[in-house]
Amino acid sequence: MSDDALRDAWLSLRQRLLARGLMPDAADSLSLRDPANGQLGWGTATDASMRTMPLAPAEGRGTGALALHRTVYAARPDVCAVLVGGGPFCRQMAAFGGSMPPVFDEQIRQLGHMARPTDDLSQLPAALADGGNVALHAGQVLLLGMTPSRLALNAELFEKCAKAWIPATASGAKLRTLPWLVRHVANGRLMKEEARAREQVRLGNPPAETSGY
Repeated sequence: MSDDALRDAWLSLRQRLLARGLMPDAADSLSLRDPANGQLGWGTATDASMRTMPLAPAEGRGTGALALHRTVYAARPDVCAVLVGGGPFCRQMAAFGGSMPPVFDEQIRQLGHMARPTDDLSQLPAALADGGNVALHAGQVLLLGMTPSRLALNAELFEKCAKAWIPATASGAKLRTLPWLVRHVANGRLMKEEARAREQVRLGNPPAETSGY
């Protein structure tokens, strides 16, 4: 992918997330991986354009938000888009244990199992090892996607799930988790897709896009 193509993809995705209220804070950050050349396009909600840099720098992974993005890409070869942000309901997750149980079909099918929250960056790879596409790290919502479109869809879906789950939990309602077999089948499909995405990234190709869920 050329620098211009990567920049256009980043700007288009950033605009979509901003329009849907999924990057409301100035410090929210978005990045894209270019599998072809090992480059990373990264920027915040208020940046006019992204910055291009090596995915794996010569020494360490940097600090702050950039280090967080780089840690995700190192841990998850299937992921080519990362958002640190999210909508108003999913940002309340920390007040409710930091992890949403498997209660919605599409949640498990597209987002996978949400790990327990982490505070230390060294804990994050283990938290993402099960293939989940959403996590809470240091109080921040972390959303992953195999492609830019899937990241946007995942961010929209997680906010929709949180909008239903958080008020219900806050009211004291007892929500049933999905049956084990439903979780197993739905998550298994996601794992197969992620395995195909890993192989494409290994070959230097972007994973197959998705138009919608």
